[in-house]
Amino acid sequence: MLHFGTRGSKLARWQTEHVLLMLSLGGGMVVIQTKGDQVLDTPLPLIGGKGLFTAELETALHANTIQCAVHSLKDLPTEQPDGLVLGAILARAPVGDALISRSGKTLAELPQNATVGTSSRRRAAQLLRARPDLQLLDIRGNVDTRIQKALAPDGPYDAILLAHAGLERLGYDNVITEVLPFEIMLPAPGQGAIAVQCRDEAWIREKLSLIHHEPTAQAVTAERAFLAALGSGCSLPLAAYASIENSTLTLTARILSTDGTRCIEVTGTASPTDADSLGSQLADEAKAQGATELLG
Repeated sequence: MLHFGTRGSKLARWQTEHVLLMLSLGGGMVVIQTKGDQVLDTPLPLIGGKGLFTAELETALHANTIQCAVHSLKDLPTEQPDGLVLGAILARAPVGDALISRSGKTLAELPQNATVGTSSRRRAAQLLRARPDLQLLDIRGNVDTRIQKALAPDGPYDAILLAHAGLERLGYDNVITEVLPFEIMLPAPGQGAIAVQCRDEAWIREKLSLIHHEPTAQAVTAERAFLAALGSGCSLPLAAYASIENSTLTLTARILSTDGTRCIEVTGTASPTDADSLGSQLADEAKAQGATELLG
């Protein structure tokens, strides 16, 4: 029997149950708490280290306590540890970021100096690029907790940002005020995609191949190749989104200063089979324009 590791949040368990349902497997879910789940009083960029939401799951994979782990792909470091592989990447959900405003006002309508909650430097930098007057305040906790904080009449937040995919998966479309356009808010590499990491064993990979979605895999490969080539982690203000249309893969990536005053944006196209090369090529273009300096 295959055992699937997951974080304990409602969203993580939903994603794992979704994988089990697609594979027609009953049970087999093992909840594992990660460092990112344990430390809730510190902004994510200040905790430090890679794999804040994945390291403990990978330890369980190596120990064969579990054979597979289900991740939000945007949380997963680009380098795979020895003996582990990505066995499947599921068809992508909506990739954008959603604004939840207790007043029902859109980003453009929020009052001057409004307070917006986010724990992501990528989101923060792009928000400040669009609205330099905004006051940004860190927010932690699972999706339910963040929504409660956002809608509390006496809370500190006029609005917050969350991934559209997570809200849709948990049935919270009704609280979305606005899905921000990519011109304002480009997503994180891999956002909206569920990945199943597994032990590098042929029989496991064969089972997972049934739910693998190659077009999504090609798109996120380009995004993650861009991220890997810049040597940047998810805590830095870097965004990337790739899509396939008429057999052409298009990748757009954006790197910003933390205050949003400087922005480097690169775009390129390639065959979907050259996704990795496209990501690396655009990273070189971004470096030539000063990306390394922006990322520190």
